[in-house]
Amino acid sequence: MCGIVGYIGKEDTKEILLKGLEKLEYRGYDSAGIAVMNEDGVHVFKEKGRIATLRENVDEKVPANIGIGHTRWATHGVPSKTNAHPHQSTSKRFTLVHNGVIENFTQVRKEFLKDVELTSETDTEVIVQLIEHFVKEGNEVEAAFSETLSLVRGSYALALLDNENPETIYVGKNKSPLLVGIGDGYNVVASDAMAMLQKTDQFVELMDEEVVIVTRDNVTIKNLDGEKMERDPFTAELDASDIEKGTYPHYMLKETDEQPLVVRNIINKYQDEKGNLKLNDDIRKAMRNTDRIYIVACGTSYHAGLVGKQLIEKIAEVPVEVHIASEFSYNMPLLSEKPLFLFISQSGETADSRAVLVHVKKLGHKALTLTNVPGSTLSREADYTLVLHAGPEIAVASTKAYTAQMAVLAILAVDTARAKGIELEFDPIKELSIVANAMESLCDQKEELEKIAREYLAVTRNCFFIGRGIDYYVCLEAALKLKEISYIQAEGFAGGELKHGTIALIEEGTPVIALATQKHVNLSIRGNVKEVAARGAYTCVISSESLQDEDDRIVIPDVHEYLTPLVSVIPMQLIAYYAALHRDCDVDKPRNLAKSVTVE
Repeated sequence: MCGIVGYIGKEDTKEILLKGLEKLEYRGYDSAGIAVMNEDGVHVFKEKGRIATLRENVDEKVPANIGIGHTRWATHGVPSKTNAHPHQSTSKRFTLVHNGVIENFTQVRKEFLKDVELTSETDTEVIVQLIEHFVKEGNEVEAAFSETLSLVRGSYALALLDNENPETIYVGKNKSPLLVGIGDGYNVVASDAMAMLQKTDQFVELMDEEVVIVTRDNVTIKNLDGEKMERDPFTAELDASDIEKGTYPHYMLKETDEQPLVVRNIINKYQDEKGNLKLNDDIRKAMRNTDRIYIVACGTSYHAGLVGKQLIEKIAEVPVEVHIASEFSYNMPLLSEKPLFLFISQSGETADSRAVLVHVKKLGHKALTLTNVPGSTLSREADYTLVLHAGPEIAVASTKAYTAQMAVLAILAVDTARAKGIELEFDPIKELSIVANAMESLCDQKEELEKIAREYLAVTRNCFFIGRGIDYYVCLEAALKLKEISYIQAEGFAGGELKHGTIALIEEGTPVIALATQKHVNLSIRGNVKEVAARGAYTCVISSESLQDEDDRIVIPDVHEYLTPLVSVIPMQLIAYYAALHRDCDVDKPRNLAKSVTVE
């Protein structure tokens, strides 16, 4: 959620900030703003809506070589120009942008700011007013900044300008991601490295509860006690061309088409020169020694975790539980004697999952993160990391990260089985190669899938997806994809559960899309299709090649039954894409959603 950029150097900063914010549009936002500073003071420009609207209202005649910018996803206060960032203190001396949520902002306001009239509904304004409060009490700015950070509770990534010091950006973070980029004669600030790839690929990772003083020539990192911290920069391994749409109209379509390439890339990354699986020995040992794996994830990653449970239990014979992070965080079940926690997150910054990670680490348990972003918070704070190697995923609706998660989970399951001495006929390298080919053939059926979307979903207000076994998990993901980008009320159901209440929702013309890729339940799910059709449902069956009937609309090439979810989800993704397109929805940036969910 939310995005932060900052620049201090010799160039005019306005365009640098605007371009940086545009690179962060994928994260989801409802307003945007920048603040730039010159000898005349700080100039703030902010607007509700898209960055394009902000760009139109930025005064190009204002020169500046220091500034901060922000895209906001509303938490406290409605989306509005007033609530948009940056926020300023009463005197206008201090200007602040903030990602995250301050949990004790009401208490802070009552204790320190009773006489201050706030102009917005946000928790952020409390921070900037508190900094000014401590400065008025006689503190230096850095001390006031540190004192403020020691008082606030919750998550924050902050960048602060001081109108009386045009040579410095003050930076701090806790739980929310933030980086400082290193340049020659300039430095930058960004919540995501891709925002500032235009300027540098060298970034310094910031840790929680640190204060960072950024000038054009230096970056000084201190903890809240004022002790200096030394940290070398890392190279952001991102190709700027990977985050461009190219000839595609939308990132989602591009990323859907990239899935065969992603699977082949995973194959290359996780095998050695002899074709053997290549995993960290510590991960292998942890998987072999655990008596139960607890998968913790949210949204699409949770659905990948459900598939992962099947893969790990059937292949590696290790019991697995799958939990929604936001629930697990407040309602932890009774754990086994030797638990291993497996966190799945595209961004590696998911706040709900991190809350669980912090808790289980306090309990002394081992944790493994599957993420697309090495060096992210979940990766850094877990004991082990498996990287998805999916490349940047820009569209809010996840496609290639989801299939990458399942592919890596399959490799993890096979590696664990072999480490335990279990004999397998299942060769993940061979089977994933078949999957990649099957994905390509389905990506080539866009015309038919667009026709299905138009025929079934053009005017409907709801849609149901049904499946059995592992197909049910894909139906959950299919429903999520459809509702998050087309705003159609969609639900995924286990076919056998229809008669236990859900079938009451079926009426004349209700779209029901059924998935039939599992031989042992094929007749059962087809019976469920008959049941809803008899009550007026408009049914569409997607089946695997060996199970197809003549009336099935889409036929999926046969792959190993364990890996069918990687293939069967492709038509579901494309149906959702075209449904959203036909409804004139913003495919890549659906309303109210964010790519990287950094608040609980």
